[in-house]
Parts: sequence; C-alpha cells; structure tokens
Amino acid sequence: MLGAVAALWLIGSAVLAPFFGPVFALVALWGGNLFLTWQRTRRTEKFINQLPELARLIANGTAAGLAMRTALSMAAEEMDEPAGAELAIVANQLAVGRSLEEALHELGTRLPSRELNVLVTTLILANRAGGTIVASLRNLTSTLEERKETRREVRTMLAEINATAVTVPVLGLGALLMINAMSPGALGRVTGSPGGQIAMLVALGLYVVGFVVVRRFGRIDV
Repeated sequence: MLGAVAALWLIGSAVLAPFFGPVFALVALWGGNLFLTWQRTRRTEKFINQLPELARLIANGTAAGLAMRTALSMAAEEMDEPAGAELAIVANQLAVGRSLEEALHELGTRLPSRELNVLVTTLILANRAGGTIVASLRNLTSTLEERKETRREVRTMLAEINATAVTVPVLGLGALLMINAMSPGALGRVTGSPGGQIAMLVALGLYVVGFVVVRRFGRIDV
C-alpha cells in the first residue's frame, strides 16, 4: 500500500501536475481498500459456491451414522479452499472444547452470507434437537444449488453496469491526459490558482459520485 501511494504520487506529479500527487495518493489508499474488500467478497463467494457440496458431505456423513463433529472434520479434509481451511478451524475449535454452536456462529461471522446462515441454523437446531437432519440437508442442498445458479445469472446480467462504473473514472483520467498532451503544462497552470484547484476537486468529486452511483445501481442482493 505504501509503495502504491508513493508510486502514484510521483506519477501524478510528473505526468500531470504537482497538484495531482496527493490526489493520486488518496486514490491509491481508496483503491487498496477496494481491493481488500473485493478479495474478501471473492473468498466469501467462493465459499458460498462450495456450500451445496458441503451440505451434501455432511448429509452423507450423518446418514452413515457419523456424529456431526466427525462429519465436519471429514468435510474439512475432503473440501478445497476456502471451505477446507474454514472447516478445519471449526474442527480445531471443537477439538479443544468449544461448543458446536459457538464454532459455527464464528464461521458465520467470518464469512457472512444468507446461505451460510441457513446452513448454520439448520446444523445448530439439529444438534440441539438430536434428530436426524439428512432429509433437511438434502433439501437444503437442492436449494443452495438453485441459489448458486441464480446468483451466477444475476452477476452476468450486471456485468455491463459494473463495466460502466469502471469506465466513468477512466474516461476522466483519459481526458486529463489528452488535455495535458495537447497543451503541455496546461494542468499545471490550471491548478496553480485556488479557483482552478477548487474546480478540479469538484470535477474529481463528481467522477467519484458517478462511480458510486453506478455501482449502487448494480448492487442486487440475491
């Protein structure tokens, strides 16, 4: 992050004008936060896509007579990342005396999603009641498969909107580069006065607002 901030500060100052150095540094901080959020969301999405398989493994394990803790440990060994690593944490917590309810609630906190909350609630209720959950888990598997397909369809439909959200600030940056290329030093002269700096900040703020608004239009919870 510090390297990106320093690099963009130098690039903005050298390519455009000294005024854009701090602006580009703030963009680097914002972009780093967006990247981290995207990585978290991507990992959660990958885990959600593994939930049907996870429910199927737990259902098969309990149908074979395994205890819930044993079925979770078996699923942790058989599943790929990130489900394997997350279930391994749950299995380790159970091994040192944590209750199943506490371990599953912490799993839901680490990877917040509606699908996981439904699975966690089903497992906790079944553990409290002590009854069979094979039929419930198999029905839940079918439901999770359908939600997985629905989420994929919605993501495909919103791809154009998400691309537009990225295109808006890129067009603004391209316009600045074009102006500076057509008239070298023009941005330096514009940002050399307080009025020019205020106008530039207002323009940049409008581009940010446009990016956020378009992203809001493309945010649909399934």
